[in-house]
Amino acid sequence: MHNETSHHYFVPDPSRWPIIGAVALFALGLGASFTVNGIAAGKFGLLLGVLILLWMLFGWFGDVIRESLSGRYQRREDASFRWGMSWFIFSEVMFFAAFFGALFYVRTISVPELGNEQHQLLYPGFAASWPLATGPGISATYQAMGPWGLPAINTLILLSSGATLTWAHWGLLSGLRRRLVFGLGLTVVLGALFLGLQIYEYAHAMNELGLSLASGAYGMTFFMLTGFHGLHVLLGAIMLAVVWLRVLRGHFNAEHHFAFEAAAWYWHFVDVVWLILFVFVYWL
Repeated sequence: MHNETSHHYFVPDPSRWPIIGAVALFALGLGASFTVNGIAAGKFGLLLGVLILLWMLFGWFGDVIRESLSGRYQRREDASFRWGMSWFIFSEVMFFAAFFGALFYVRTISVPELGNEQHQLLYPGFAASWPLATGPGISATYQAMGPWGLPAINTLILLSSGATLTWAHWGLLSGLRRRLVFGLGLTVVLGALFLGLQIYEYAHAMNELGLSLASGAYGMTFFMLTGFHGLHVLLGAIMLAVVWLRVLRGHFNAEHHFAFEAAAWYWHFVDVVWLILFVFVYWL
């Protein structure tokens, strides 16, 4: 019986997917090492790693989906999944906190301290202002990225995507499948649009503003924060796209839809990170 009182916690059979995932990561790491050192086999290793990783993801998540559709996941499993996703998002919070911490340290502690009159100038023309436009290792003068224009448009896009995702969730809870399909699909489209505009923004930054990872502390923190956020948008959009395809196949209902909720939690987390990033990287 699979009722709430007699149901035992489901333990899946031993799986081959973890070891396959480990092989994929090994191939990716080895391929990356070879590539940065100019070894021709590096590109083959990267391609092989990506293919194995995709095989692992499709296979492993396919097993999980089939277990879910067969009714194996009940109240106890659902609680475990929620705790697991919560801790995963918490780890992502700490990940971005480290990069924001580096930004705040440079801006509010190290630069003012280095500009203190008690210290000798690091180099001729040094000024304790953010962003540092000149300095050792900065081969060309660059311009900081302003907040208005593409960054503001991307902020509007992400905020809109959060609204369309919430609208889709309401549709799911209310049994309105057409609203669910349209709202979720629109969220994926907005995520893809955000990524496209970010690629255009990077091209503008490098070609017209002279901004790169080598542009001192500002260039490093700008590209690290926005780049990793863009990666998270890509992952979130893929998660939502998979959920959307499952919705088209009739998966999920008002009582059982944790996969949808997990992807939605992740997407809202990405939205919040972008708001903080927009204020402290672009605006202030």
